[in-house]
Amino acid sequence: MLTTIGFDADDTLWQNESYFRLTQERFLQVLVDHADPVHLRERLEAAERRNLAYYGFGVNGFTLSMIETAVEVTEGRVPSTVIADLIAMGRQLLEHPMELLPHARATVTALSAEFRLVLITKGDLLHQERKLAQSGLGDLFHGVEIVSDKTETTYRAAFARHGTGADQAMMVGNSLKSDVIPALQAGSWGVHVPQDLEWAFEAAAAPTDQSRFHVVKDLGELPELVDRLRS
Repeated sequence: MLTTIGFDADDTLWQNESYFRLTQERFLQVLVDHADPVHLRERLEAAERRNLAYYGFGVNGFTLSMIETAVEVTEGRVPSTVIADLIAMGRQLLEHPMELLPHARATVTALSAEFRLVLITKGDLLHQERKLAQSGLGDLFHGVEIVSDKTETTYRAAFARHGTGADQAMMVGNSLKSDVIPALQAGSWGVHVPQDLEWAFEAAAAPTDQSRFHVVKDLGELPELVDRLRS
């Protein structure tokens, strides 16, 4: 029995990673006179990974990681104008218009008529709330969970609060590491919706040995998959 469907938000329902990639390129340009771009990429990624435990996922942590990297690679000599540029870049990330991905609105609308839908996403609280409000999809979700990380425990708790348990739920998302694998571990179906751009932190091997693991090329294929699983 499938009663509940969970959706990731960033890069599942709407664009996100592309904006981070553009900002990263701007970061490299701002500091091009201070460090080699390849070295800068590595230092920024290392700072992001290191800071996840302190700042979590989202724009705020990314901005602080850019500033920290700039200070490190210049040995504390980074001009204040560069720091101001990095802060402005972070603010622009927060102000980017919300852009729904193909089939997101039609699929969420169709499935909401038959299932309890739950939005389960990582990121900055205010930023995710703002994007959800701008999406116009908020009223279609039975519950919203903005979490610090996604684990087996996260899904068990979310699907117990907003559904009839993890074993009667499905999680849909673009990240194998965060959306699919821990949901499968909780006993749910896990549906991967691959995207062209993926943050290195979210990379993981596909759990092809799991019977509840499925892949769709885009959200437009999800209703048909759900129908097949129910038949």
